[in-house]
Amino acid sequence: MNEVIFLEQVLTNGVTKANSQPARTTARKRSFYDTMAGYLFISPMLITTTVLTIIPIVLSAIISFTDWNFITGLGHIKFIGINNYLELLRDGNFLRSMKNNIALMGVVPVAMFLSLVLAVLINKATYFKTFFKVIYFMPFISSFVAVAVLWRVLFHPNSGPINGFLKSIGIEHPPLWLADPNYALVSVMIIMVWASLGFNMIIFLAGLQNIPKDLYEAADIDGASVIKQFFSITLPLLSPTTFFLLITGIVSSFKAFDLIMILTNGGPAGSTSVIVFYLYETAFINLKSGYASAIGMMLLFSILIITIIQWVGQKRWVNY
Repeated sequence: MNEVIFLEQVLTNGVTKANSQPARTTARKRSFYDTMAGYLFISPMLITTTVLTIIPIVLSAIISFTDWNFITGLGHIKFIGINNYLELLRDGNFLRSMKNNIALMGVVPVAMFLSLVLAVLINKATYFKTFFKVIYFMPFISSFVAVAVLWRVLFHPNSGPINGFLKSIGIEHPPLWLADPNYALVSVMIIMVWASLGFNMIIFLAGLQNIPKDLYEAADIDGASVIKQFFSITLPLLSPTTFFLLITGIVSSFKAFDLIMILTNGGPAGSTSVIVFYLYETAFINLKSGYASAIGMMLLFSILIITIIQWVGQKRWVNY
């Protein structure tokens, strides 16, 4: 009897193994096809990112160690080591551009604060929500050229509406705004805050609508005031959204170029020159490709360091 049972177990195990072998092969093939399908779907973005981003960064890093003018061709490349980077540390124009970029970072918290206030007010509103969303989002989707031309007219020292208003309320000598080295960068910052309000507001609105209303109802039952609810519920649950806008805003402030190019062309007296504008001026006007590549690498490292600091710091105040 035991021999019969043992024989049945052997036969059963043999059949099971025989059946499981094709199943494993089929599973492996399916996994391989799924993997290849995944790579096929991401290949357009992967190829584009590699060709247009990764390879240019690597080539720029190599060129930053050379003294080269791209017009003369590849045969005139001269390697000079880290001389370009040492020169940057003594370059007054580069240091001033870096200082202006650091000042432009102040746009980010101001724009985020105003956007959050607008988002909270619109989220609480009963009527015309869509209307206000469209109105505030329009500057972000508008052409920066049109925006710059509009603000250049508004900031005109003599016939601009802003100075006209200031004179009407008794200010005899209003600022020259874009024509004054002391106010030009401030003027650019005002425009950047105005242009970024709509995007930040829409992102904050999306974050506000994802906060469960049960939390506010429970806070009302506990007797928490509106201000207490804002600081205890709204702000902590909006921290991931705030972190996203903080990173993207700071990166955008370092990439500022088109607005400055159209409004001031880096002037007056270099007061609005930023790193990207100085890079453009060095590469395509002064034709110093190696030096411009070194500026680009310094810009990359600056953004990378700031982003790493933010990623490390976000563990203390971002609540997921």
